[in-house]
Parts: sequence; structure tokens; C-alpha cells
Amino acid sequence: MSTLSEILLAMTRYFEGDRKRINHLIKVHSFARIIGEREALDDQQQFILEAAALTHDIGIKVSEKKYCSSAGTYQEIEGPSEARSLLQSFELDQAVIDRVCWLIAHHHTYDSIQDLDHQILVEADFLVNADEDQLPVQSIMSLKNSLFRTAVGIELLTDLFLR
Repeated sequence: MSTLSEILLAMTRYFEGDRKRINHLIKVHSFARIIGEREALDDQQQFILEAAALTHDIGIKVSEKKYCSSAGTYQEIEGPSEARSLLQSFELDQAVIDRVCWLIAHHHTYDSIQDLDHQILVEADFLVNADEDQLPVQSIMSLKNSLFRTAVGIELLTDLFLR
């Protein structure tokens, strides 16, 4: 079994039957994988991206207990330590774990995206959130123009919401 499959199974155990959150991470992972492949990330970048997509919302449980909120800001605060604990059970380089945790700590931070893995994770999460939250077309158009940068991310957003 691949490490990514093992991480997915660990996340399903972590969310303990919370189908909504499990389905969310699976959908974000699928979009991130597709966008990352089309953007020609190297193997390590692709692995980091996919691991981050699978674990990006791991901070929600702690945030809800600690702050009574699942707001993105709290996820970014609480997620990295939760992810680090989970990821250290796999044979991963410390640099990989550090980068995944950094991405988790910034997956709701849109004003300073500089790296392609960060951009792709944000786009993949937004594609899923736009559907789950039933965002109005005007909001989607606005974010398409201000947030999306990858060709396949724009293509997916357009195909899903704007045709």
C-alpha cells in the first residue's frame, strides 16, 4: 500500500466516521492530484501536495474543541501540530513533514501565495468549498479573477461553475 493511501486511511480514522469531512479531504486530494500532475510537479512536490491535501483540515477537531469554531484561521493554528503527530508515524523525511505542515498552516492564507504547491492546494480546496458552500456565481467569478492562477484550476472552476 502506498504511503498516500496509508495517510488517507489514517485520516478516515482520525475523523471517526465524519463522512462530510472525509469526503471533503478526498475531493480536495483528487483536485490537487490532477492539478499537480498537469502543472508537472516533480515527484517530491507532488507527494507533498497530495499529503497536504489529505491532511489540510486536520486542525478542525482541535479548533472546534478549543475555540468552538472551525474557522480557517484556527485550522491554520492547530493543524500543523496535529498533522506532524500523524505524519511522524510514517517513514517520511523531516523536510517533507515540515513542508506539509507549512502548507496546512497557510491553506487559508491567500494574500501571499508564492509557491506552486501552495497555489494548487488553495485552488483545490476552493473548488470543493465553492460546491459544498453553494457559493453564488458572482463570488466564484471574483475569486477566479483574483485567486486562481493555474490553467487546469481555471479550467476546472469554469467547467464546474461557470458554463
